Amino acid sequence: MTAGGATTTGRLVLAADDIPVDVPRVPAREAAQDELSDPMYHEHDPNLLERGLDRFWDWVGDLFDGAAGAAPGGSLGLVVIMLIIAGLVAALWWRLGTPQRVARPPEALFGGAARSAADHRKAAQAHADAHRWTEAVQERMRALVRALEDRAVLDPRPGRTADEAASEAGRALPAHASRLRSAARVFDDVTYGGRTADAAAYQDLSALDRDIEAAKPLLAAGTTREAPR
Repeated sequence: MTAGGATTTGRLVLAADDIPVDVPRVPAREAAQDELSDPMYHEHDPNLLERGLDRFWDWVGDLFDGAAGAAPGGSLGLVVIMLIIAGLVAALWWRLGTPQRVARPPEALFGGAARSAADHRKAAQAHADAHRWTEAVQERMRALVRALEDRAVLDPRPGRTADEAASEAGRALPAHASRLRSAARVFDDVTYGGRTADAAAYQDLSALDRDIEAAKPLLAAGTTREAPR
């Protein structure tokens, strides 16, 4: 090669007589690139998927190393933190139930053929005896509302939701308004929200049904009445 601003050249050695030959740098580089482009030199190169996976795992490793460096106790501390987070997620999943993909709007409280309050109570008790608490809660709520319709506390109306029934009944039975709203919320949770009822929920609703059965609703003028059954 020449120095002091002169053109730099590559030097090739001829195998026949070992006489050095000066070749310009650019042609020499192109010749080398042509030679290296031969597929025989790339038979064992990783494919596109393998290169992508290598980069992904390198990124995961860098992320883990960075988190381990920031966490108290290094890698062991990071593992403990991850286990705590996993435990919290599992606890929330167990407490709230399986998330629903699509939120369903409240539907009518009653569906299908009309049944009496006694029929709904009988069905609720059968479900409770079999420990089917969700179905028992649903039938007991229907029995409660049907009984209020039978007593003319509520006007029979197709398509009424549990929330609407609780709100209307609460105005006639203000002493039980809060419990009625809670009962409607439990009904909606187990019917549309994916929750599962338990024995305590059924017992609370049964007690409310009995208390309302014995209560006297208020008239608009502020007096009380016992509607015909």
